[in-house]
Amino acid sequence: MTRSLIREHIFKLLFRIEFNPADDMPEQVKLYFEDGCAEDEYDSPGSDIPDDDREYIRTKYERIIEHLPELDEKIDSAAKGWSLSRIGKVELSILRLAVYEMLYDDDIPVGVAIDEAVELSKKYGQDTSGSFVNGILATLAK
Repeated sequence: MTRSLIREHIFKLLFRIEFNPADDMPEQVKLYFEDGCAEDEYDSPGSDIPDDDREYIRTKYERIIEHLPELDEKIDSAAKGWSLSRIGKVELSILRLAVYEMLYDDDIPVGVAIDEAVELSKKYGQDTSGSFVNGILATLAK
């Protein structure tokens, strides 16, 4: 499985945080892998993710959650004129993932983290999401 696809699965798990209480998230992760991550109606739910990739996705997701207050603080400081509550849930989830990669994942160059976040924003966000995400991440990369 490609790193981009793995990143997309992590984003989808992070997105669920916005709609579920923290206590429910372990069950949400389990449900995601059981029946929420099939790419289309022809895939068996969860069958497209090898076990080692599932573990990587789960571990990285959990590490991001551990750092969520710090990540949100960084995003808030870079998003001039935007409170976290004003940022769209898609964009916020993508920003959390990218900022985590920029700060804590030494295997991923900052430029790659930004590029991948912009691509996710274009795929899942609104028309201006890519430039919004790019602007915030570029501010943090300075």
